[in-house]
Amino acid sequence: MTKRDFGGRLALLLAAMIWGSAFFVMKNAVDVIPTWMLLGIRFTMGVMVLGLVFLRRLRKLRASTWLRGAALGVLLCAAYGVQTFGLMETTPGKNAFLTTVYCILVPFLGWAVLGKRPTGYNALAAELCLGGIGLVSLTGDFSMGRGDLLTLVSGVIYAAHILALGRFSRGEDTALLTLTQFAAAALMAWVLSLATETAPSALPAGAMVELAYLGVFSTALALLMQSVGQKITPPAPAAILLSLESVFGVLFSVLFYGEVVTPRLGAGFALIFLAVVVSETQLAFLRPLSARRRRCASGAS
Repeated sequence: MTKRDFGGRLALLLAAMIWGSAFFVMKNAVDVIPTWMLLGIRFTMGVMVLGLVFLRRLRKLRASTWLRGAALGVLLCAAYGVQTFGLMETTPGKNAFLTTVYCILVPFLGWAVLGKRPTGYNALAAELCLGGIGLVSLTGDFSMGRGDLLTLVSGVIYAAHILALGRFSRGEDTALLTLTQFAAAALMAWVLSLATETAPSALPAGAMVELAYLGVFSTALALLMQSVGQKITPPAPAAILLSLESVFGVLFSVLFYGEVVTPRLGAGFALIFLAVVVSETQLAFLRPLSARRRRCASGAS
């Protein structure tokens, strides 16, 4: 592995770690800051950071970029909002893992919208994911808590956002499209905040640190790391590294939020993680190993 390859993988791993840590940070932040206001601040800070980084590109903004960014920003804000409302009524670890259902849903939504049939790996991933969701969320009477349900709904919206991003990003500057969708998401969040929420009279010092972390690191920096890492790293290992976001989400929740992972929860988390790996990689990382084994076997004979 070259230094460049290692750097790309490290960037993806750090992005997954930052996003995983954001779940418990958000959980603490929503205790003192209304949801839409929190998202408005977070997206506004992301716009400011990306605007500074890509200042020279701003003159290349086109009307199509604004229109596509606006549509993507609405979906992004809705996904973050529903996910955050779900986080208020569940644990950071469960929120992290249940959100990842978007990875499994994308092929099936794509089938409905684009007519591209999912593979057998996608079907297997869906079955594994359903089993994991049952272990994580269903109670003894097979009911599901409101927080877990909202988190799953946010996963559906994230999947729709990914499909829309795949279509709208064609012919667009990735950085500028990201910046415009953040701007649209920030505007939507601020409008909803002004219409439905009351601002807190004062914010504790800890909340300001959490806001800075969410806006600068979790929104802008991690996104840049993902962009850099995915340009260098092949799709299969990149997908595995990014899927570690949910694992880090549980790890940070256990260490800093005090979440207790029971054997049932652990089994559910493992099934969901395995489903994400199967869906995202189609187990492509196993094929070179199988090929090498066949070559060795044929050589030995």
